[in-house]
Amino acid sequence: FGHQHTIERNTILEPITKASNTPTPTNTNTNTKRTRHLPEDGISLSHFMTSSSPTNNSVPTLTPSSSSYWNSNSNSQTLKFFIKTYGCQMNSNDSDIVRAVLFNNTDKNLHYEEVSSTHEADVVLLNTCAIREHAERKVWHKITELSSLQMKFKKQKQVIGVLGCMAERLKDDLFQSGQVDLVAGPDAYRDLPNLLGSLYDANEQDDDCGSNRSVMNVQLSLDETYADITPVRKYKDDVSAFVSIMRGCNNMCSYCVVPFTRGRERSREMTSILEESLRLFEQEGVKEICLLGQNVNSYHDASAEAIMQQSQSKYQYSTSNDGFSNLYRLRGGNGGGYFFADLLEGVSNISPELRVRFTSPHPKDYPPELLQLMAERSNICNQLHMPAQSGSNEILRCMRRGYTREAYLELIENVRSTIGEDVAISSDFISGFCDETDQDHADTIDLMERVVFDQAFMFAYSMREKTHAHRKMEDNVPHEIKKQRLAEVIDTFQRL
Repeated sequence: FGHQHTIERNTILEPITKASNTPTPTNTNTNTKRTRHLPEDGISLSHFMTSSSPTNNSVPTLTPSSSSYWNSNSNSQTLKFFIKTYGCQMNSNDSDIVRAVLFNNTDKNLHYEEVSSTHEADVVLLNTCAIREHAERKVWHKITELSSLQMKFKKQKQVIGVLGCMAERLKDDLFQSGQVDLVAGPDAYRDLPNLLGSLYDANEQDDDCGSNRSVMNVQLSLDETYADITPVRKYKDDVSAFVSIMRGCNNMCSYCVVPFTRGRERSREMTSILEESLRLFEQEGVKEICLLGQNVNSYHDASAEAIMQQSQSKYQYSTSNDGFSNLYRLRGGNGGGYFFADLLEGVSNISPELRVRFTSPHPKDYPPELLQLMAERSNICNQLHMPAQSGSNEILRCMRRGYTREAYLELIENVRSTIGEDVAISSDFISGFCDETDQDHADTIDLMERVVFDQAFMFAYSMREKTHAHRKMEDNVPHEIKKQRLAEVIDTFQRL
């Protein structure tokens, strides 16, 4: 995706919501025919997009401090590390996993302590996003800044590690600048102690952290979910928490790089998710859980144990309506195991006082049974993300979204008739996709006027390498036209 002014996924603190005529945006819809609003208690979609700097005023949870990373009286090192997170809510949860992996390192000669700034750190880990070129430029800027500070103050060599989607996309290209020491993809976090251990040799006190060495693991996995790792949250006093339920994506939308940086879909076992959710509620005082996945509502625990326990789910998988299709068949088939509605019901059963949300979904995976469950359970928040991306059937076909505008509008009608007219609906829109015409753009404006969204993330398209669009299509809408159409989309949203 592209970006426009304040509507940046990586940096915004509040996405655009319904506004009155005053300059300050609010979450209140001024439409007098139907009053809908985003819930003001608990988390909103703004929390789903991780800011590049913490907005919570509580003090991060750190391990006990040590005076130096090197103890000259022993063969033990304590490395001070700092994690900076860019991008989506999955990256935020992944940083918690990285923190847990380092704290639970079994190497007796190497220990880790988290610090609150890059200046204090021996190791700086940048957990990155690759969904837009702008996101990667921010990471490159940070890498250059860190390297410049080392040269300016003649500091001891500081290890710079790039984690996550950008690491998976660029791989060893990240080493070409000579500034990056470690590269690890989203499925390689268990290997971080080994990678860092190869850079820091506890038996060589005079080794300058292996300044001419680099290490990398970008192997994608078909089954890694980190289910057995208990994430270490940076802010333990937060009353809301993310719980990852699946990783990867099979949708292969033509504009999206996620399947190439996160791999194929795989779901955690439902029992491990329920155990983590129960622990967060009972032991850490969490009042609201947000279930996470790249395509969260396509969750399917088809493990042998799940199929043995439930050979035939009461929530049989189906698409939202007959106008939606799947590009790939479900792994594990349709019948046994646990589907997303099973999981959502299980988490909501933990306590009526525990609020439950989920993100990020695909519109194809809202079957009637899921909507009915949401209508019946008061602790499942009536807030749904429905990323339309476009209102044009031709552009939706080119994007390989698997539905028409008519099917999408029918789903919106089903949502409001089942859950209620006050349900809050948000969406994503891309302006200026390949071959988009003025009529395609007008169809998007028309869709927005018909639905009247409560919240939206709106971007100008920028092509990403490896995607279907990059291989088969031409990014042929001029930049100025993209900006103009994006401005019209934003104006339409604010007007409504």
